[in-house]
Amino acid sequence: MGRLFEQVRDAVAADRWIVDHHADEMLRQRGIAEWQVLMGVSAGRLIIERPRSMPNPIVEIEQHLASGTPIKAVWAYLPVARVAKLVTVHFFDR
Repeated sequence: MGRLFEQVRDAVAADRWIVDHHADEMLRQRGIAEWQVLMGVSAGRLIIERPRSMPNPIVEIEQHLASGTPIKAVWAYLPVARVAKLVTVHFFDR
């Protein structure tokens, strides 16, 4: 497991998270409840870490909704504030 992924998981578990405007729009368009993404981080599987992404490091996580549907959640980590930021969500098959 990657260090950046651990930092995102820890931040979400400690309620240090925010949702980007784009992610909020994608959640609405795709009919995904925010809580499902938040709850899925702890059991998620790391796809890739991008520690050099700008303006903040990024992790892509495979997660599952309550229905069992897999999604990809893209999270940024804001190191100064130690906050995880949900950037967007995607279905794998759409």
